[in-house]
Amino acid sequence: MKISLIDKGLGIMSQFAQAIGATVSGRFIYIPKSKGSGYITGFNWDNGMRMLLRNYHLKENVIIERTNELTDDQDDIVFMLSGVFSSHIQPEKQLYTEQANVLICRHAVSSVIEMPPDTIFGSITIAVPRQYLHRFFSEVNHPVIKSILEAKNNFVFESGISSEIIKTANDILNQPVPENLENYYYRLKCEELLCNVFNLLMQREAVPPSSMHINDIKAIYAIKAHLQSYLNEPPNIALLAKQANMSQPKLRKLFRQTFGKGIFDYYQTARMQEAARLLKEMRLSVSEVGYQLGFTNLSHFSKVFEKHIGMKPKKYSASEN
Repeated sequence: MKISLIDKGLGIMSQFAQAIGATVSGRFIYIPKSKGSGYITGFNWDNGMRMLLRNYHLKENVIIERTNELTDDQDDIVFMLSGVFSSHIQPEKQLYTEQANVLICRHAVSSVIEMPPDTIFGSITIAVPRQYLHRFFSEVNHPVIKSILEAKNNFVFESGISSEIIKTANDILNQPVPENLENYYYRLKCEELLCNVFNLLMQREAVPPSSMHINDIKAIYAIKAHLQSYLNEPPNIALLAKQANMSQPKLRKLFRQTFGKGIFDYYQTARMQEAARLLKEMRLSVSEVGYQLGFTNLSHFSKVFEKHIGMKPKKYSASEN
């Protein structure tokens, strides 16, 4: 299902609801049972900050082609926090979960959002005027933060999530407050999430980021997709650089700048996250997972898994959480 939407500055919730035949009740949009389950909700504040909360799954693949009609003086930064809370959806069959991460970028003129079927989306998206961010973070002396506050060209930063982000997100999802306090409460929680995200970024190496052409961004994300698609094969930097049409040093620099990790470290982390999913969600054995992900030595697999996840795979598989 392909949906083309135009955002004139107030978001696309109502248009999306109409396109899929969703039910609107107050600030909630409920996904119809024929299309999936769950809901979308959000807030707009006078300071220009907006929050969109997604907690749903869809039965069919949905692609949204979004065009943003930005005003000349509109300069928003978008924070997309994916997979940040546990869903209370009770599906008829086992569903996948989206990858947990944080993505920060400028509000683009256009974008394509793909939502695969049978996947639980538990995410919060915050759009903030850059001028508003300056009020809180202009004195933070870190090159990545200064780049977000000042860069006029395209940029993108992606990070994992922290326990603090998960806690705040679950407060937003589950904390009941009186209706007359909702606007104030959720605005404070949005600002808390922004602080948590910036705290993550400040843990990166204090190196000034390079400007990135849109083609560089596309190439870096193509490399990311390649790594995630071939978790059983160690990355070949020379071939990846050729694929990205970059020199090896440029590829290494822009990849680390974007994701905060080197290529092999990112690959190994993604590999162990997939191992954890196969053990927990697919209920595969330790040997099945190890061999499926390209390990020939299960003892080595166990050591790498413990380093990234914090416990040995057999113990993780038997754990309840």
